[in-house]
Amino acid sequence: MSRLQLAINVTDLDQAVEFYSRLFATAPAKVKPGYANFAVVDPPLKLVLFEGPEGATLNHLGVEVETAEEVMSAERRLDAAGLRTTGVDETVCCFAEKAETWVVDPDGARWEWYVKSGDAEQIHNTIVRSHPRGVETETASVTTCCVTTCCD
Repeated sequence: MSRLQLAINVTDLDQAVEFYSRLFATAPAKVKPGYANFAVVDPPLKLVLFEGPEGATLNHLGVEVETAEEVMSAERRLDAAGLRTTGVDETVCCFAEKAETWVVDPDGARWEWYVKSGDAEQIHNTIVRSHPRGVETETASVTTCCVTTCCD
C-alpha cells in the first residue's frame, strides 16, 4: 500500500493535533516536541506536523511506500524521466530511520519517496549517501526535519 504524505508547518502543535485528530477521526501515531505524525487510514494519508513560527505553510510532500525496492524503483523511474533527484539515501530524520529519494518541482515544492525502517530519537538529518555518489555521512543541524540539498 502506498499513501500520500502531507507535511505541514503549524504555529501551535497542540491545537493542530486536536484539529487533525478530529478532522480525520484518528489519534496521532507519534508525538514528540515540535513534531507529530498521523497514519490516516481513510483516506490513506501520512500527515506530518512541524511546529514553528512560520505557521500554515507546506513543509514538503511525500509518498510512503512499503519496501526499499519501491524507493529504488521510484528513483529509477524519476531518473529515466529526466528528473534530478538526490539519489537514494539511508537517513535518520523526523524521528525515523528510512530510505528516501527527493525531487523538487519547478516552483520549489519538495517531494520525498521513502520507506520507514524504524523509529529514532532525533529530528535532525543524518544522511548516509549510498547512491549514486558512493558512501559518505553528513549530519545537518536544523530546526526542521527533512531538509535536503536536492537538485540545486
